[in-house]
Amino acid sequence: MYRSDMNSNKKIIMPGVQTFYVSKEETNCPLITEFIKISKKLKDLGVLENATATISFSYGKRILINGNVKDFGNIKREELLEIADYDPIKKIMLILGPIEPKVETPVHWMVHHARNDVNTAIQINGENIVEKFGNKIPRTKKEYPPGTLEQAKEVLKILRDSKKLVIKNQGVLFVANTVKEAEDLIIKTYEELK
Repeated sequence: MYRSDMNSNKKIIMPGVQTFYVSKEETNCPLITEFIKISKKLKDLGVLENATATISFSYGKRILINGNVKDFGNIKREELLEIADYDPIKKIMLILGPIEPKVETPVHWMVHHARNDVNTAIQINGENIVEKFGNKIPRTKKEYPPGTLEQAKEVLKILRDSKKLVIKNQGVLFVANTVKEAEDLIIKTYEELK
């Protein structure tokens, strides 16, 4: 079973991905304020209870994404990084930021770059999350190692017809054009489960 960082602080390395740091300085991306707001909102809504998250925003040709975050209610700039480029065939990633990327980062990169209508991706990981959604939303059929090209292909296939999906034994991914749209989609989906 492949599990990213489900409810743990263990560092999981991306399979075979070489990372090169353009800079180890903290990001100055203008989307940081919006990133902090949605992080706090998700925590306040209880969405991140017994779960972790990977949030990413498109920023030109880059993506702003979190690394391992201790407290989403108090996210810090040093927990964020920018991915300047990623080659899924050569498995080479160019990074700006002081931390290591999470294992989900390659899939987020590929989703943002394959879909012009996706500027926000929010992935909530946790065993209880996967179980909670059951078969209520589309789900990947096969289990792939997190962050692989194979996983990204299956995710993108499902995203043709849906803006949310369960990634088998990993978590739930929501995509949207705007942060507000993603927030509304998450709230609506969680309300439907009640």
